[in-house]
Amino acid sequence: MSRIIPSRSVKPIQGALLLTLSTLLFSFMGVGIRELAGNVNNESVVFFRNLIGVVFFLPLVLLKGPGPLKTLRLKSHMWRTTYGLAAMYCFFYAIAHLPLADAMLFTYSAPVFTPLIAFWWLKEPLTRRMLLTSGIGLIGVFLVAKPSEALFDTQSLVGIAASLLAAFAFVSIREMSDTEPAFRIVFYFALFSTLISAVPLTWSWQPISGHELGLLLVVGLLATVSQIVMSKAYAMAPPGIIGPFAYLAIVFSGIIAWLRWGETPDLGSLLGALLIFASGLLSISRRKA
Repeated sequence: MSRIIPSRSVKPIQGALLLTLSTLLFSFMGVGIRELAGNVNNESVVFFRNLIGVVFFLPLVLLKGPGPLKTLRLKSHMWRTTYGLAAMYCFFYAIAHLPLADAMLFTYSAPVFTPLIAFWWLKEPLTRRMLLTSGIGLIGVFLVAKPSEALFDTQSLVGIAASLLAAFAFVSIREMSDTEPAFRIVFYFALFSTLISAVPLTWSWQPISGHELGLLLVVGLLATVSQIVMSKAYAMAPPGIIGPFAYLAIVFSGIIAWLRWGETPDLGSLLGALLIFASGLLSISRRKA
C-alpha cells in the first residue's frame, strides 16, 4: 500500500482555506447530530448521513450518465471507506461512553498523526515545523476541550482508534487525488458506507419523525458538501502542511455552542483557540501558494 504520488503543484493557502470551510460545515453538521442524539440512534444517523450522500449525486448521473463516476481505483476507494467508516463508528462509540469533550479531543487530534502517516505511506516530507505546528494545535485542543479523567480510561483506546483511522482516511484522499476528482472520492465513500451501514439497521431500526428526517437530510447534505471540499483541500496540499487547520473545527464548535446553547467559553478556551489559529498560520507561512 505504499504508492508514491507523482510530483504536482502544491497550493497550501488555497488548500488551507478549503479545509477551513470544510471544518465549518462539519461543525454545523455536529449541531444537527447533537439535536438528533436524544431521539435517533447512532446506527440510523450514520446510515442516513451516507445514504443522502449517494442521493446527492443522482442529478449528476441523470445528466451525464455514469461516465464521470467510472474509476480504475476501486481498491483505493474501498480502503478509504474502511478507514472513514470505522473512524465514524469509533467516534460515535466514544461519544456514547466518554464525556463529549474527550470524544471531541480524539476526533480533532487526527492532524497530529497525518504528517507521520503521509511520510510513511506517501513518502511526503516530514519536517520539524509540521510536528511543531501539530503539537501547538493539540495543546490548543486540550485547553478548549478540557478533557476529564476518563480520557485515560481503557475505553479511550476506541477514541484513539477513531483519531488514527480518520488520519488514515485523510491521507488516503491525498493518495487518490492524482487521478480521482473530489466528487468521485466522496461518491464511492458514500456508496460503500451506505451499503455497509445498512447492515446494523436490520436489528436497530427505529421509527423516525418528519422533523428528525429533515434534520437527517441537513446533516447528510452538510457532510457530503464538507467532504467534497475537504477532498479538494487535500488534493491541493499535503496533510502535513494544512492538517492543523482541521483543529479549527473545535473553535467553530465552541462558537456555535455559545450562540446556540449559551455555553460561554472561559479564558482557557480562548487561549486554546488562539493556539489553534496560530498552529494553522504557522503551518502555511513562508510557503508559496
